[in-house]
Amino acid sequence: MPLVSIRYATQKDAGLIADLSRQTFYEAFASQNTKENMEKFMNEQFSKAALSREVGAPGNIFFLAYDSEDPVGYVKMRESINPQKPGNARAIEIARIYATTHSIGKGVGKILMQRCSDIALERKKDIIWLGVWEHNQRAIEFYVKWGFEKFDTHTFMLGDDPQTDWLMKKEPLTSS
Repeated sequence: MPLVSIRYATQKDAGLIADLSRQTFYEAFASQNTKENMEKFMNEQFSKAALSREVGAPGNIFFLAYDSEDPVGYVKMRESINPQKPGNARAIEIARIYATTHSIGKGVGKILMQRCSDIALERKKDIIWLGVWEHNQRAIEFYVKWGFEKFDTHTFMLGDDPQTDWLMKKEPLTSS
């Protein structure tokens, strides 16, 4: 088990987050999507300029995971968007939770998810929610283990390819 540490990310970390985003997204999804759609999506969403705008923006929370000195994952949480179905519940979204391929199965995801839960409790949220590609079975199983359940779907554009994401939520949140 690695010695994983977590820290909040700052604007200075935007380049690192962009690199981690591109690496982890490519590792997870390149084999199931076209090169063109992957490149279009990553160039739009994971450029250093795009991540510089996101890190530190109001409502966004980023934190990084390290195995000793090596960055092995990150999370982006977002308070500003709430899906329709949970209604007016106090909700927070896990917009991204990524770990490098070589760190999967070593507890990095568990530590990142625990930190997400801690943040939701600290901010007195009732629900944590996220979107996950319907074909990402490994991630779905991970979220189910953490108490998430599917409540809706939505279309996620990967380049020019409309894909279906499951929306999953965990509620109610308690500190016990």
